[in-house]
Amino acid sequence: MGYPFEDLHDRQFEDLVVQAMRKLFGAGVQSFATGADGGRDALFVGTAERFPSTTAPWVGTTVGQAKHTLATNAHYSDSSFSSEADSSVLSTEMTRISKLVQNGEVDNYILFANRRLGGVTGPKLVQRISESTEIPGDQVFLAGVEYLDSLIHQFPDIETLAKLDPIDGPLVVPSQDLAEIILAIGDELDAQSPTSATTPVDRVSFVEKNALNAMTPEFADVLAKRYLGYTSQIDDFLAEPANDESLRRYEAVVEDFQLKVIAKRQDHQTFDNLFNHLVDVLVKRDGVLSRNRWLVRAMLFYMYWHCDIGLVPDAASE
Repeated sequence: MGYPFEDLHDRQFEDLVVQAMRKLFGAGVQSFATGADGGRDALFVGTAERFPSTTAPWVGTTVGQAKHTLATNAHYSDSSFSSEADSSVLSTEMTRISKLVQNGEVDNYILFANRRLGGVTGPKLVQRISESTEIPGDQVFLAGVEYLDSLIHQFPDIETLAKLDPIDGPLVVPSQDLAEIILAIGDELDAQSPTSATTPVDRVSFVEKNALNAMTPEFADVLAKRYLGYTSQIDDFLAEPANDESLRRYEAVVEDFQLKVIAKRQDHQTFDNLFNHLVDVLVKRDGVLSRNRWLVRAMLFYMYWHCDIGLVPDAASE
């Protein structure tokens, strides 16, 4: 099983890449710095110690880039990353690198991404980058998760040198169970016709809970208007004996979510930010959830409404 790169913050991934580059090129690799155009690059000037080999090392100015994603099972071939559209990640980066080449600021280019790089995709993308930037193909290198895993295996101290601490990582929650629930419940909920939002009896005052969790009245009002009508439908679905498996998955999800939300609560100024962060992470990590964003929000609101995630007055006073 490979290293869980998707569970890192962008900055943690950059730190890991810098240490990997120092193993390959030398201690002179400068860490990532934000350029005038917002791009973040690592820089090495000189002769590489062992890249791509000790007998034929790269010479000159090498620019390294790190592109991190929270998505699991991501690929270099994903259209948002490498399509020929101007908006794709690779197209944007090639424009930047081309400018550096024109200014004589780069000879070699290496890109690290926590994405799978296939044997067919890799050479095609290298050729495309070479033709677009005018950097010779043998001075362009793409590193995927397979290559990164091999470096960590070869140089186990990379992780230590990068000072990676799981406690400092982002709020990452599992998506598979929630995706299974949403697949099961999707046919039961009509996105166009929620149940009339007759207020269920909640455990504590919604206003009181929002104040305790620092959810703003405006955000809470929008959530309630859009998703409160679905809470009774979700209640009915989870109460059906035929849906026991979905109920067990739901209970596992809320336990994991609640524990991680508590641990990371201080990283988010308001519960508005925390709620949006959870949605963003989930839809990036799972294709099913990305296609059902409104259901993700409906389920998270349901968890919050039923006090399965977030603080409640009784718990706060203990």
